[in-house]
Amino acid sequence: MMQELALPDVYRFLEPGPVVLLTTAQNGKMNVMAMLWHMMVEFVPPRLACVVSNGDYSFAAMRAVGECVIAIPSVESASEVVAVGNVSGRDVDKFSAFGLTPVAAGRVSAPLIEECFANFECRVVDDSLVEAYGIFVLEVLAAWVDPEKENPKTLHHHGYGKFVVDGRSIHLKSKMP
Repeated sequence: MMQELALPDVYRFLEPGPVVLLTTAQNGKMNVMAMLWHMMVEFVPPRLACVVSNGDYSFAAMRAVGECVIAIPSVESASEVVAVGNVSGRDVDKFSAFGLTPVAAGRVSAPLIEECFANFECRVVDDSLVEAYGIFVLEVLAAWVDPEKENPKTLHHHGYGKFVVDGRSIHLKSKMP
């Protein structure tokens, strides 16, 4: 029998993908934030939409500079990822505080994160939904992956401190690439 769900809990069932880290740089200051809300919107060129709230410290840099890095951590970095998400870059240098290593990107001023298994250098290509919803549409300009980190498991947020780790992979016939 179905039971009514509180509307604020809907997101726990629809979380679109792994927890990622978003880095920015503005006026020589780097920041990193944990981000839950993102999705692919185009494949070639790769474009994604993400939500960065105007209350987030990274919001001003996104608006001013128009670029960032989306870094994908594995479950081994779960404690650091959660710690990054629990403090503001206004108050803490998160790279130093949580042992994250910034690496110079090739196309954007925001840094890659060495501990992450994938890093995507992005620029904002559409900000028409920012004022209403905090949605930035990004185009990936360069993508990096660490080949030594085979079959990394990602972290998925299910609300209230609950996370799920990727499970077993299955392959089914599909016409999608």
